Amino acid sequence: MDKVSFGGGCFWGVEHAFKQLDGVINTVVGYQGGTKVDPTYEEVCSKETGHAEVVLVEFDPQVLTLERLLDAFFYMHDPTQLNRQGPDVGSQYRSVIFPTHDLQEKRINDYFKEKLLPKFGERLVTTIEKGEFFNAEDLHQLYLANNPGGYCHIGFDVFLKLKTGQF
Repeated sequence: MDKVSFGGGCFWGVEHAFKQLDGVINTVVGYQGGTKVDPTYEEVCSKETGHAEVVLVEFDPQVLTLERLLDAFFYMHDPTQLNRQGPDVGSQYRSVIFPTHDLQEKRINDYFKEKLLPKFGERLVTTIEKGEFFNAEDLHQLYLANNPGGYCHIGFDVFLKLKTGQF
């Protein structure tokens, strides 16, 4: 198994999107990339901690490659929107990836060079960062699974295409 964290807007929708993929074993929503140890949702939303809302994705690389996971991430959000996704605005909604080891970071950097920079060029705002992961509060875990009518910036059509592999 391998793990990597992604931030691409409100973590409720990002988590639900990743849950559609075969090979995703587990997801945990949380906060990463800031200055405060174990921040709360309210502290992160205050924009004073520097954390991003992220999803820690545990996946089976024999079923789902890192590259395909990256394809899904860049399909589900707009990597050219700085500190926002749709109506969600603020640095906590930034487009960011937190690798968990050096080989993974190298592969992500290679993916950027080979796939993203030719497509987006200077418009690409996604960053690759390091930082400790902190679990979000229980009410945020599996939020859309537990609240099917809840808010989400990602459209149903995206969830369907991720589930069927048509992205």
